[in-house]
Amino acid sequence: MKQTLSKSLLSLAVTGLLLTGSATLVSSMLATSAVAQEQKASDKPTRRTPALRSKVYEQLARAQTAADGGNLPEAIDILDLVKSKTDSMNSYELAMMYNFYGFIYYNDEQYDKALANFAEVVKQQPIPESFEMSTLFSLAQLNLMQGNYAASIDYLERWEALNTGAIPPKNLVIKAQAYYQNKQYAEAADFITQAIKGHEEEGMIPDEGWLILQRAVFYELKQPEKVKDVLVKMVKLFNEPKYWIQLAGMYGELGEEKKQLAIMEAAYQQGYVTSAADIFNLAQLYYYHKAPYKGARLMEQALNDGVLEKNLRNLKFLGQTWTLAKEQDKAVPVMAKAASLADDGELDAQLAQIYLNMEKWDNAITAADNALNKGELRNPGIPYLIKGMALYNKKQYATALDVLAEAEKYQSSRGMAQQWSKFVESEKSSSEQIQAELGS
Repeated sequence: MKQTLSKSLLSLAVTGLLLTGSATLVSSMLATSAVAQEQKASDKPTRRTPALRSKVYEQLARAQTAADGGNLPEAIDILDLVKSKTDSMNSYELAMMYNFYGFIYYNDEQYDKALANFAEVVKQQPIPESFEMSTLFSLAQLNLMQGNYAASIDYLERWEALNTGAIPPKNLVIKAQAYYQNKQYAEAADFITQAIKGHEEEGMIPDEGWLILQRAVFYELKQPEKVKDVLVKMVKLFNEPKYWIQLAGMYGELGEEKKQLAIMEAAYQQGYVTSAADIFNLAQLYYYHKAPYKGARLMEQALNDGVLEKNLRNLKFLGQTWTLAKEQDKAVPVMAKAASLADDGELDAQLAQIYLNMEKWDNAITAADNALNKGELRNPGIPYLIKGMALYNKKQYATALDVLAEAEKYQSSRGMAQQWSKFVESEKSSSEQIQAELGS
């Protein structure tokens, strides 16, 4: 895609003058304009510049016509002919010639040649100050586009040396961009902050791109509080979904989780939380802020709508969220599906615990066995403990004791298994005594 260039590239000497009618009239206007520009600052000596003669203008106009007609080689040939007579040309005419070369090469996307010719413009002296300043500004822009960041800054500083008033915000922004691209983030922060502050003091809203740059600069400087402040401003000014999400993320980075949740929930209510990643993040926020039911409903809807994949991670989290919400009937089928997708036995162990809590003894035993068969458990004794407790509730005391003996082999379940073993042994003895009494 062809790069765009600010209208400031069109110097005062070109815009609206060289493309008009009579050569004599144009030459007169150019000369008058130049004198007027030199008289703008009473504290500076008047810069006297020669006029653009009609015979030179006519050749430049021919080159312009050829270029406008798409005949680039002809336009260059005409300019080359003009260039062959440089000994007879004054500084202003030479500057105008290089200016035309620059525009023609720029429009043909030959940016290196365009830069070289625009650089020649400001080497010709004297030329109208306004012409020099506009070309310096254009050189700053073009060098920035081409990645010549130090050169861009140098041309801007040369522009500032000629300027008599306040530095416009757009100049400060270009300088900030150049410093940012050159990884000089502290300098970039200074100039972009000046630009935005100056614009706001004039009662104007800063350009969105300026705030994006300021946010990026503060991020590189590892100043999350300032990044957050910029994002707050961007949310208020532009109300873009991405800025709400980014602001929530910054509150999270700052450890302000309640504000993070509030911003994400506000974004969700406005329909801004739509991607799988953002939905999952919001569900996690609900989970960790003790609102698991909201998180589970959000996850469930996203899974049903196909926004979230029904993969191991999502199903596992949904099952855990329903469990935390004490919605066991909803948690069980989701956890069972997740467990079927897992290579290790962790989810089967969790499912066994859920079944035990629901007093579904057979299901608890089956899930515990699945966990033990798959293995790779953080606490291998837990499934044995759950299975032993389920067997006890089925009054299978001897088998329960055998299983609990396995649970005692692991540090994580030893204490609980020993307590249950004593309890089961007592129940077994009582049951055997009752059976004996009934038999006699």
